Amino acid sequence: MPAPIFANDPSALGSAVAEFLPKPLEAEVRAIYARSPLYTQRFPLHPAPLQWSCYREIPALTKPEIVARGHQAFFADYAEIERGFAAKRFEYEHTSGTTSGPMTVIMEDGWWAEQTRRAYRAHPALASYADRPHRQCVLAPVGCSSNLCPYEDHPFPHRWFDGTVYLNLSSDPFAFPEAEWSRIVVELQAVQPEVLEGEPVYLALLARALRQRRITVPSIRTVILTYGKASAQHGRRIAEAFPGAVQVDLYGSTEAGYLFVGDAFADNSRVIDANAFVELTPWRPPGSAPTAVGLDNVFQIHVTTRGRQAMPLLRYHTGDIVQKFPTGFRLLGREGSLFFRADGSLVSPADVDAALPASFNCWHWTLAQTAATRWDFQYVADETAAHSAIETALAGLLGGGARVAAFRRKSLAPAASGKFALLKPLPTASKPST
Repeated sequence: MPAPIFANDPSALGSAVAEFLPKPLEAEVRAIYARSPLYTQRFPLHPAPLQWSCYREIPALTKPEIVARGHQAFFADYAEIERGFAAKRFEYEHTSGTTSGPMTVIMEDGWWAEQTRRAYRAHPALASYADRPHRQCVLAPVGCSSNLCPYEDHPFPHRWFDGTVYLNLSSDPFAFPEAEWSRIVVELQAVQPEVLEGEPVYLALLARALRQRRITVPSIRTVILTYGKASAQHGRRIAEAFPGAVQVDLYGSTEAGYLFVGDAFADNSRVIDANAFVELTPWRPPGSAPTAVGLDNVFQIHVTTRGRQAMPLLRYHTGDIVQKFPTGFRLLGREGSLFFRADGSLVSPADVDAALPASFNCWHWTLAQTAATRWDFQYVADETAAHSAIETALAGLLGGGARVAAFRRKSLAPAASGKFALLKPLPTASKPST
């Protein structure tokens, strides 16, 4: 049986012998089985060298399964985890999980910090920050990662951790009053960070606040786009506020850690090999025809974490879709945030960006399907755009007789998690017809 496709650099996997797994991957699989009884309960492993045929039989792990079983299922003796909390050897975080409930993630102390260091080392614009003190500001949903992000009424000193300041205290940047933006801008000026990290919508609105106040922060050399999918519109507004700063796309999740890093909007993201093995599964969503067009080099990803002690993940289905290019990978978005035309071809947020008129400028946009052929394009901007040009361009992109209505809004609400979606097809429309 042929080996699965991996997004990692081949050197990270090592050479495989015939039908057998390469040694680094097999060693990680067996270490995960040894650490978490969950995997033996789901699919026992034999002691003989693992073949690809056996590896493929290991069922993929999903968020709904983790929520249903509970995080306790990963541990043979959960009392040891409780003792670890008391001794600060372990910490926990809640991530949005699924609509059925939040997912609790247990991490060993220092795991997230080391994930971050390895991610930084994997990109030339970040490598110089990996092992030296530097000032950094974060503007993102308050429950962002690693149980660190504060919220509510923490004063400035209590939001400073090892050179990083967390700027915002709530999770809807459109709801920030002007006084709140003024506080954020003052703190940014006071810290004078080299690195600014954040969710793209939050950063675009920060760019607006800086422009309104005619303030610049020349200390910022690198902007990290993370926590959500960035639109090219976000990237342009951020570039206007921080001219000369390099924009880096850093993708990961609370439960799996950082997985891909690359230049923003350059389609050159690569796996952070030291953090995880990333398996690529050709994407044919349920209900699609075997010959569906437009899905070449488009993959689901299944993640196997490396070196993790608490809640290691094996063949974990993240729910994100990537596209392979000669230069690297593009993160297309969540499975449910992509649209299929009637012929089975794919429309992603990047396609919407490319279809918008060159003269169009906004702080944020969303394209939401309201009926089989009806869509609303909503955007936040300082001025009303030429709606007819937008509507015509997007209707042509979507095809199938789509009708698009454009609306300028004062705000666009995030999900309960504080994250934003760019493309919102109806659930039944996220699957191509047969």
